[in-house]
Order: sequence, then C-alpha cells, then structure tokens
Amino acid sequence: MSDNSVDTKPDPTTATRERYAAASEAAEPALCCPVTYDARYLKALPEEILEKDYGCGDPSAWVREGDVVLDLGSGGGKICYIASQIVGEEGRVLGVDMTDEMLDLARRHRADIATAIGWDNVSFHKGRIQDLRVDLELADAYLAQNPLRSVGDLEAFEAWKRRFDDEPMIADESIDVVVSNCVLNLVDPADKSAMFDEIFRVLKRGGRAAISDIVSDEPVPRRMREDPELWSGCISGAMRDEDFLEAFEQAGFHGIEIVKWEDEPWRTVEGIEFRSVTVIARKGVQGPRWDRNQAVIYKGPYAEVADDDGHIYPRGFRVAVCDKTFGVLKTGPYADDFVFVEPREPVPPDQAKPFPCAPPDSEAPQVLWRDPGVTKGDDYGETSEGGCEPGCCC
Repeated sequence: MSDNSVDTKPDPTTATRERYAAASEAAEPALCCPVTYDARYLKALPEEILEKDYGCGDPSAWVREGDVVLDLGSGGGKICYIASQIVGEEGRVLGVDMTDEMLDLARRHRADIATAIGWDNVSFHKGRIQDLRVDLELADAYLAQNPLRSVGDLEAFEAWKRRFDDEPMIADESIDVVVSNCVLNLVDPADKSAMFDEIFRVLKRGGRAAISDIVSDEPVPRRMREDPELWSGCISGAMRDEDFLEAFEQAGFHGIEIVKWEDEPWRTVEGIEFRSVTVIARKGVQGPRWDRNQAVIYKGPYAEVADDDGHIYPRGFRVAVCDKTFGVLKTGPYADDFVFVEPREPVPPDQAKPFPCAPPDSEAPQVLWRDPGVTKGDDYGETSEGGCEPGCCC
C-alpha cells in the first residue's frame, strides 16, 4: 500500500525564513555573537533595530567614504545605516534580504534615521543573495496577478523572470564593496557557488567584499545540515574554514585575507568548533597582460611568496611583471611588501608588448628576472659624484 502523505517538516530554508521573521518581532540572542561597533554610528539608530540585530562581526569597518555599498542579508538594516554614515552624502547603500518582516523593520525607520544623519542614501530590496538579479517584490506582484496553477503557468513565470537577465535588480559592476554579516552560511550548499559568483558579478573592477561569517574547523555531517534549528541558528550551514577562502578564489577574487579570526569558538557542537571570521577579497586581477618594463622586489621576511596569478617572488629578486600585476601589487594589500621599480623612460600603453606570462595551469614557475638595464634604458650611462653635501645628516 503506497503512502501518499506529505512530510510537513520544514526544510532549512523555510526554517530560516520563519525564524528570522519571528526575530524581527522579538529579539533572539541565540542568533548573534558579541560584537563591538563604533558607538558614533549607533546614536542615530532606534533601539528596535539595535536589539534585533543578528550578526557575528562588523564588516562596515572596511567601508570607505563615497563607496556604493551592498549589504547581503541586511535584516533590520543596522549595518546599512552604519555604512550610510561612513560613506557620506555622496555614497549609497543597498540592502538585500528575503524576509518581508525584516525588510519592514528596516524600512519603517528610514525617514527618521535620514533626518538624524542629514541625508537619505539607503534603499532596501527583496531578493535572494545567491540570485541578485531577480527582484522578489516584483516577482510577488507578478504571482499575485498570475497564480501558478499549471506547468504552463510556471513556464510563463520563468519566461517573465528572464527580463532580469538584461535589467538585474543589482547591476553588473555597480558596487564598490559588498558586505555581509553572518548570512552566507544560511544559503543552501547547492547555491553557494552561485552566491560567490553573484558577489563577483556586481562588484566593480577594483572592488572588494568584506564578509563576516561563521566557519567550522571540520566538515559538518549531513544529519546536522538537515537540522532546521541548527541551520537557522547559523551553525550547520557553515563552510569549513579553508573551503570558505577557496570559494572566493574559485569565484575569481584575489588578495584574499582573514582580517579577523576569533580564537574562541562561538559554539561547539559534537566536537566541531564554529567561530566568527571576517574575510576581505578583491576583484581586479583579471585582464590583459602588457609589458611596460616594470619590476618589483619582494622585501621579505619570507624566502619567497606567490600571488593569486601564480607568480613567484623570491626575496630580494628583481621580478619582471606585467602592467596589470604591477598595478595590483602597488595598490592592493601587498603594497608595503614590495619595492616598485618604474622604467626611467615610461613605455606608453599603446607601445607595450604582450607580457610572456606562463599559462595559469603551467607547472613552470613564473619567475622572470628583469635586467636593470631594461628599466634604466640602453643609453643610460650616468656617473654621479660620491661624498656628502654640506649639512648632510650622515
């Protein structure tokens, strides 16, 4: 005899939506780690938003004046309203969340906060962070007018959604910094790769992601991943720490670094430690490689280091690099680690030749020595006088 009953046990995604909807009405301390924020930016925020904030870090610390900021899983809007004050009147802040109740909480205080800080540069959007193209409020309106009663209705809805391919809710390369506070772990593992790809898509070249999230030190077993309570509590959806960093790399980011690592785990479940980390990742290593006679010298202290393009930099070695890599190293987190050697006679971009990089999957080490004569020029033969000038400190 067949069993046609339907299992009504909520799946993790449904449990997450329901739990955060409830948490918008009554504060739930179990959903947050202790975090210290800059008190200057909290004065303009109402108590209702402060007490219903659920996070594990402060990614707003990596926001700068004038930035266009996207907050993934913006909840009650705390990080958005902090970022609003940091970016100033010329900046802009967008929040994306899938829970109607949290969006209502964030939006109903918008006018008062704008009055308090002196400008209104925050907007909130309903969407899934693994699909920043589709505006779910527009989708809700469509479905209210066109209920799904057949496969044909579903196909019509899928066709309607394709409009967002050309006009996405969050446009390509429109964001300076993507922030998120303890939300990425709530996304289904099957969608996590798409989520990192979406973060990469919306960032401008040179943009960055500043993500605070929960990671685990061991793989989370399936029985825990299928527990709605553990999932919605930011536990069983956590990625293993090294997998978390690798996901950024696979999406195309470079300059990936852990800027905060909590020594003590937030929770330990069945011997698995779950802790808060904050990671910064940057976009912009992609692009053509042209040779403009530049070189870099790694200062140390390590014997050698490697970058995300596979270039090797032995300590003290004058390494030839392309113009793209020269710029990435000079303006990114590596800037204090290198000496940057510009050619005496700059090579105009339209006269640059292709740089002989080895393919990324090549087994050959990508170390190219730059002859000092190349950067000084063939006709360089200057001789300077030794000794000290009058008044020299030596």
